[in-house]
Amino acid sequence: MQEIFLDALIDTIKMIPFLLFVYIIIEIIEYKFGNLIKEKIQKAGYAGPALGALVGSFPQCGFSVVTAALYTQKLVTIGTFLAVLLSTSDEAIPVILSYPDKTSLILPIILTKIFIALVAGYAVDLIFKKSNKKILAHIDIYNKGNDDSSHHHESIVEKIACCGHCINASAKKFSYKEIFFHPLIHTFKIFIFILIATLFINFSIFYIGEENFANLFLVNSFWQPFIAALIGLIPNCAASVVITQLYINGVISYGSIISGLCASGGLGILVLFREDKNKKDIFKVIGLLFVVSVVTGLIIQYLF
Repeated sequence: MQEIFLDALIDTIKMIPFLLFVYIIIEIIEYKFGNLIKEKIQKAGYAGPALGALVGSFPQCGFSVVTAALYTQKLVTIGTFLAVLLSTSDEAIPVILSYPDKTSLILPIILTKIFIALVAGYAVDLIFKKSNKKILAHIDIYNKGNDDSSHHHESIVEKIACCGHCINASAKKFSYKEIFFHPLIHTFKIFIFILIATLFINFSIFYIGEENFANLFLVNSFWQPFIAALIGLIPNCAASVVITQLYINGVISYGSIISGLCASGGLGILVLFREDKNKKDIFKVIGLLFVVSVVTGLIIQYLF
């Protein structure tokens, strides 16, 4: 039992330098282009789902948080918001990058999720075309600077992402120390999640056997994408870590990892719950996210 713990600890420690490097790069890109991307999404209008699908694929939860805030303030359509949530992989890409022999998985996962987000985003906007008209009109008015003075859209830039850091450079005084400080905290946080997930998998296989452990997650079952999507809906970056580790260890199928990661919108779901006063709207978004994630996971699992 001690050997299992030490092996998991050593293997996870080996990931730290690479995870830290990846998160520093992500932080710099977010700092340099965060405001620009937010403005582009805000002004996208009909092109929102396409831009949202591309932006969401960036490996962090910050843009799902920003888009959730924009959605609650009627500055993006439901299709745009859904596209961002579906294409967001949260921590999956950095975790996969930590396994040199698994990096070939990254491009298929990103492209699959972008395609799903693109199709679903435009399909949902078409379904809700009538209600979107008001939102698109509001976006147009806001972009022309004629919005109601009682609308405080500037609060969007103050939204907090993971580990307590602000999304945009203009949200507060930003020092270059923070570019390294937040990635350091985030690396430690993900290190703990990976370690716990690895220990859970390794101890489970040791005590009940690999086949029995796989059966817990209904291996090769119709219901596995449902379980993966439910895990993905947990509004925490641990969800995407667990889903990715299960796939890397061969416990869940490719269809199930897509299902789980499509549902894994990160902290964007928390912002939706906190900011949206319309509870029916909240469950509409979550219901659509879950259904699209499960259906696409099932299609991939049985057709490919």
